[in-house]
Amino acid sequence: MQKDIAKFSVKYVQVLDEKGNVDKKLEPKLSSQELRDLYKWMVLERVFDSTALALQREGRIGTYAQSLGEEAVHVGSVFATSDKDWVFPDYREHVAFLMRRVPVKNLLMHWGGSEDGMLLPEKSNIFPVCIPVGTQTLHGAGAAIAFKLKGEKSCSLTFVGDASTSTGDFNEGLNFAGTFMAPAVFVIRNNAWAISVPRVCGKPDWGCCQSRAETLAQKAVAFGFDGVQVDGNDVLAVYSAVKFALDKARKGKGPTLVECVSYRVCPHTTADDPTRYQDAKVVKEWQKKDPLVRFRLYLKKKKLWDEKFEAAVLAEAKRTVDQGVKEAEKHKPKATDMFDFVYEKLTPNLKKQREEWQS
Repeated sequence: MQKDIAKFSVKYVQVLDEKGNVDKKLEPKLSSQELRDLYKWMVLERVFDSTALALQREGRIGTYAQSLGEEAVHVGSVFATSDKDWVFPDYREHVAFLMRRVPVKNLLMHWGGSEDGMLLPEKSNIFPVCIPVGTQTLHGAGAAIAFKLKGEKSCSLTFVGDASTSTGDFNEGLNFAGTFMAPAVFVIRNNAWAISVPRVCGKPDWGCCQSRAETLAQKAVAFGFDGVQVDGNDVLAVYSAVKFALDKARKGKGPTLVECVSYRVCPHTTADDPTRYQDAKVVKEWQKKDPLVRFRLYLKKKKLWDEKFEAAVLAEAKRTVDQGVKEAEKHKPKATDMFDFVYEKLTPNLKKQREEWQS
């Protein structure tokens, strides 16, 4: 006997097309102020990103991971959360920290090598930058299970890149979240590259890509919950998908995997040369899909954007970032910080090493 025992499909969501035209049926109910706030956060991340890149080139911070062209994923996702939710980023969601009331100076201190840059304000409800890919999936799943056990209405929002979906930690985290029906949302920032390894490739018989799965969203099916793919350069699509997923999780209906399809139009980090492996024509095509330009066109059609507004938003973002640079560069870290900020309390081993360093 043979019979089909399982079928699945993955929905793709786009609210704004590349010219800023909106699908009225999918347009989220956001106020004029909320729509403008979305744009302000995206501009702030763009300004922070360009400033941090310049600082790195001048030797004023260390190796840095840009977020250029991926602002819609970060802003749309975090904008959908409540203050009681917890955010688990990786290393590219700079604006997530700013949206969670973490000062600019902390981010720059972190990228400048200062251990206490990730000493985050109370009630910011965001975990520190996570450099090893995929490990934060376990943190997000564990936190969500804890919320459920405590009877809280909080959710976890975890960001991963497409590369993370190939790790054991990612799969373990999703398995736990699905098994416990945890109030968790996992956002994949699919920018098509794991450093120089492409998400997909055209060769049928050679392991030159990350995964042969048609979508990354479908990986949720194996763990018993929903997956959806969205246009990652459409901030309204990202917001809508993540908000729906969070609302569902809060009602006890389990986790969701949201794959945001974008493209990395910048180096992996400042230590990378993408011209060695990326097709310049493809990069140019994706640059035309800039999420800020698309959302700006939409706002303009709604009479919520003009040159005066743009100038004010840009000036405010530059003031905020410039002030953060000044504050960060006043900070002088101590060598002993590398011992003091590993655990809450010094372990005997670290205490011994600290004493040896000082002797």
